[in-house]
Amino acid sequence: MTHRILAYPGRQRQLEKLIERLGLPNTAPINWHLLHLALTHPTASPKENYEQLEFVGDSVVRLAASELLLELYPNQPVGEFAAVRSILVSDRYLASIAESYGLGRYLIMSDNTARDRAGAQSRLANCFEALLAALYLSTHNLDLVRPWLDPHLLENAENIRQDPARQNYKAALQEWTQRNYKLLPQYQVQETGSIGDEERFTAEVWFQDRKLGQGKGRSIKAAEQVAAQVAYRLVHFPTEAEETR
Repeated sequence: MTHRILAYPGRQRQLEKLIERLGLPNTAPINWHLLHLALTHPTASPKENYEQLEFVGDSVVRLAASELLLELYPNQPVGEFAAVRSILVSDRYLASIAESYGLGRYLIMSDNTARDRAGAQSRLANCFEALLAALYLSTHNLDLVRPWLDPHLLENAENIRQDPARQNYKAALQEWTQRNYKLLPQYQVQETGSIGDEERFTAEVWFQDRKLGQGKGRSIKAAEQVAAQVAYRLVHFPTEAEETR
C-alpha cells in the first residue's frame, strides 16, 4: 500500500500534529489519505468520509481490548472478559479517549453539525473508531494502535473490574430490588435544561414510595444512570451514601 502524502499541506501538517500527540514516531508508515477520511464527517463529504472506516474500527478496538485483557488477566473466565470489554468499547469510553487527544478539532464537518452538542459524543466515538481503522489498515496489524491505546484501556479496565456494578447501575439496582423484593424501581424524569446541556434531564428513582436517588445528565439514560448510582450506593453502603450527601 502506498502511504501517500496529502495534496493539502495545511491538512497534512494538522494530521502530522495528531500523530505526534498520539506519541507515534514521525517515521510511522501512516496512510495519510485514510487518516484524512477517518476525520471527515459525512456532512462534509457524502462520498469520502469515515463511515466505512468506522465499520472496520469497531472490530479493531474490540481486538485491541481483547488482546490486552487476555494478557492482563489470563485466568479470568470469558464472561468476565466480555463484560469488561463491552464497557471499554462503549461510545462513552471511546469518546472520552478521543476527547483527551482533542480529536474533535481535527474532524472536518458542516457548521450545523459542529453546533450540535447533543451529538458530540457519538461523533467522537465514530471518528475515533475510524482513526483506529486507518492506523490498522496502514500496517494491517496493531503496531500503530496499541502503544498509545493500551494505557487508556488498562486504566479503564482496572476501574471497571473494581466496580461491583460494572458501571451499569440501573441493571445492578434492578437486580438487587428483584432479588430482595421481587419488585422493580421506578424512574421519574423531567427536562430541566436546554438541548445540548450537560444536565438537560433530571431523573429520580423511587422504590416502595421512597426516593432513593436523583441525578442529572445530557440524556434521559445518562440521568437515570446517575440516579441509579446514588440509589445503589445508598442500599449497599448506607453510611457512605449519607456522608457524601
